[in-house]
Amino acid sequence: MMRSLEHQGVKTLFGYPGGSIMPTFDALYDHRNTLNHILVRHEQGATHAAQGFARSSGKVGVCLVTSGPGATNTITGVADAMIDSTPIVVIAGQTPTSMLGTDAFQEVDLVGVTQPISKWSYQIRRAEDIAWAVARAFYIAKSGRPGPVVLDFTKNAQTEMVDYEPVTLDFIRSYDPIPDTDRVELQHAADLINVAERPFVLVGQGVELGNAQEELRTFLEKADIPCGRTLLGLSAIPSDHPLNKGMLGMHGNLGPNVKTNECDVLIAIGMRFDDRVTGNIETYARQAKIIHMDIDPSEINKNVKVDVAVLGDCKETLAELTKLVREKKHTDWIASFDEHAKTEFENVIAKELFPKAGPLNMGEVVRAVSEATHHEAVLVTDVGQNQMMAARYFKYTKNRSIITSGGLGTMGFGLPAAIGATFGRPDRTVCVFMGDGGLQMNLQELGTIMEQQAPVKMILLNNNYLGNVRQWQAMFFGGRYSFTPMMNPDYMQIAAAYNIPSRRVMKREELADAIQEMLATDGPFLLEQRTLSLPWRGSKNQRVIDMIATRNTGEIVIRPD
Repeated sequence: MMRSLEHQGVKTLFGYPGGSIMPTFDALYDHRNTLNHILVRHEQGATHAAQGFARSSGKVGVCLVTSGPGATNTITGVADAMIDSTPIVVIAGQTPTSMLGTDAFQEVDLVGVTQPISKWSYQIRRAEDIAWAVARAFYIAKSGRPGPVVLDFTKNAQTEMVDYEPVTLDFIRSYDPIPDTDRVELQHAADLINVAERPFVLVGQGVELGNAQEELRTFLEKADIPCGRTLLGLSAIPSDHPLNKGMLGMHGNLGPNVKTNECDVLIAIGMRFDDRVTGNIETYARQAKIIHMDIDPSEINKNVKVDVAVLGDCKETLAELTKLVREKKHTDWIASFDEHAKTEFENVIAKELFPKAGPLNMGEVVRAVSEATHHEAVLVTDVGQNQMMAARYFKYTKNRSIITSGGLGTMGFGLPAAIGATFGRPDRTVCVFMGDGGLQMNLQELGTIMEQQAPVKMILLNNNYLGNVRQWQAMFFGGRYSFTPMMNPDYMQIAAAYNIPSRRVMKREELADAIQEMLATDGPFLLEQRTLSLPWRGSKNQRVIDMIATRNTGEIVIRPD
């Protein structure tokens, strides 16, 4: 197994040892000079770290775990990687072949469990199949639309002796990762674009996965077409590009969402029309001719019926489409976005980024960190309000600069994914934004950060609430805050216990200095923005939290005993 991984170019893997995978870990001991194993503190953390590594580097992430609970702990990460098209290979131990089906200690049908949520799931029962299975796993994981692959590795296959012969694989008869491009459809798309007066492009993560960032820019600039970006596609084009009009979706910018229902031709590139982007399908872009460019045929007409489907690798299809479209200016159409940008700035952005009074806002912190890193950092987020604030107000100048859980919305994703990103791109600053809820879901990975001295810059946006759920409770459930207030620990003490430097910020005038301290510190750092200071429930002589939040002000009411 070790030599097969080395043959695939693996240098880093994330894992946690246990009984059924112990022979493999024993073999790993002799390959420590070539394979850097990062010991995580939970198997879910291993999968998310592998995702962070893959998303930041463009390579396949690898994790190594034991059977039973070790294997089942990876399932959330496998499902997350599947829906977000992240190439990872999960290698899990299994009971010996002779004991399969006996309910042996820590036996789980991992192949059966993961088949619906992976690109390929396979059980290795013989040592002679290892090299072939690993080669196949990596090829499937990284080709076409990327995704997770699971290898269930029986214990006897780990201990059997066989002559190793490297296997290189670039073809599977039953697997067609890149569909042929229909030239007629490509020309039809160009014809629609050439006569369009109000064309609009939707940029998805497929552009990043296909390394088609330059092809996208050339296409947009030649045809003079504005674009909106999905959450996972935010860094496919620089934030300050004049044709970039912001983020799509329910938490996105006003202009792109309004103009989606005003354009006459809608060109979707490497995105899947998920419900957070479309809203009500019945009213989505009904006036427009829709062109969908994607590598995955199953996405065509799945959610939104399209007029033209251009299948293929977008790096190639965009280049070909650019040859066919004419240079044309859409000055008035592009200028029409300005009115919506102005409205959003006056009513939302200015209040969030440039408040004249009141507590420190999440958006202020995000933008200040982005500016302090010259907009060149890798942004990692957890899930919730912190995710949307970070996505909206962070700026991007480089490719592969946002790592977040999009389709599955996995709380606890941020911290381990950021660890993986520091190994995937050690040359870049990695900043992870988390809420107090998400941080506590995989808090144990602070141990991994401590042991590795992984230079993760952690920004905790602490409002003592499950903020996103609370927001929905305020909007749709009459302010009935059912189990969303959180009594939190002292995160400064927790950071100190892990020997991680930290600082808490509550005042606006302290923010810039705190960020500079964080960035100047070698290794990890935890910066906590505390938006609400809540006392601990204690004796009768202490003040207690009434756990009542007003719908209008969002303030916690604190009353004496």
